[in-house]
Parts: sequence; structure tokens; C-alpha cells
Amino acid sequence: MFNYDFDWSVIPENYDVLIEGALLTLEISAISLLLSLPIGLLFGFGRISKNSFIRFISSAYVEIMRGIPLLVLLMWIYFGLGGIFHLSSYWGSIISLALFEAAFLAEIFRSGVQAVPKGQLEAARSAGMSSYQAMRFIILPQAVRRILPPTASQFIILIKDSSLVSVISGVDLTLKAKNLVSSTYLALEIWTAVAIIYFIITFSLSLIIRYFEKRMLKNEL
Repeated sequence: MFNYDFDWSVIPENYDVLIEGALLTLEISAISLLLSLPIGLLFGFGRISKNSFIRFISSAYVEIMRGIPLLVLLMWIYFGLGGIFHLSSYWGSIISLALFEAAFLAEIFRSGVQAVPKGQLEAARSAGMSSYQAMRFIILPQAVRRILPPTASQFIILIKDSSLVSVISGVDLTLKAKNLVSSTYLALEIWTAVAIIYFIITFSLSLIIRYFEKRMLKNEL
């Protein structure tokens, strides 16, 4: 029979620590997303490049990063590259998350651009636009509407993925929780609070994403 005396007083007593951890999680995730966007865009366009070498490099990056567990990538970058470039756990966490998420964003960007009918590009070229102008003024504005929702959803996934940075001593909500468990021995209470905090963050972001998706859908009608 389950016999455990819960002591929920540990949560209000340490709420400031948990809130600080949640803010650090959001900070790490936001910076990682900002860094992953240009990387993902670069490799996303590389995937549809006419140059076979660029296509190969971009495809290799995407497939390798998507095939490696994030935990392994964190270890490799922090203990491998970190030893060479003297990366702190903070920047090791951000760089690892950015490189990992960029592979998924690259596929989102690629699919968004390729979802625009080819006739749009042909019409722009026949109107005298260069490939760059056609991509900038015709293709990308249409692709952005398709790219934004999955990119926002990927940010939610990134927030949950960021919980792994604690394995390289990256200071976030998970590491703060581990330290509290070590000092209080109240694992169930603390991890329950952590689960609720993650749920509040991700569910709130999901509601915001749905709101903007509905707004975008109305604008298209």
C-alpha cells in the first residue's frame, strides 16, 4: 500500500527558486530559438538549392542532427567543443539546443517554401523578377503563413527539450528542482510542482498559437 506523507509546504517556501528556474528555462529556450532560426533558414534553403553539393551538405546536417539524441549532442558539445573553446554550461546548452532545433526548423522552412505552387515563381520570373526578387516578394510572404504555426509549435517542444540541459549543469527549472530534492528529500512534491509549471508554460503558449492561427485563417478567407 502506498504510504507517503506529502509535505506541500516545500513549494511555497521555495517558490522563488522554482520561478527563477522557470524564467531561466524560458531564457535559454528563447535564445536558442533565435539562434536556430537563421541556421534553420540557411539549411532549409540549402535543401532546395540547385547546387548538388549544397543540397548534400544541408541534407546531411538535417539527417545527422535529427538522428542524434539531444542528450548525446549536449554531452558532445559541452565536453568536446566546450573543452576547446571553454564553453560554459549556459552557452553549451544554448548552442546544443540551437543546432538541434535548427535541423527541425530547416525541414519546416523547406516544406513551407515548397508548398507554394511553382506557378507563382514562374509567373514572377516571367514578369521580369530575378530569382532573389521572386523569392523575397512572392514566395516567402506566402511561405511565412505556412511556416509560423509549426515554428511556434517547435518552440514549445524546445522548452520541454531544454529540461535535458541539467545533465551538463545548465541552470534551468530542472536543475533547480534537482537541487531542491537533494536538500529537502521531497521528490514527489517538487517534481509535481515542476510538471505543473511546465504544463502552464506550454499550455499558455499553445493557446497563444491557436489564437494567432485563427487570426491568420480569418485573414486568408
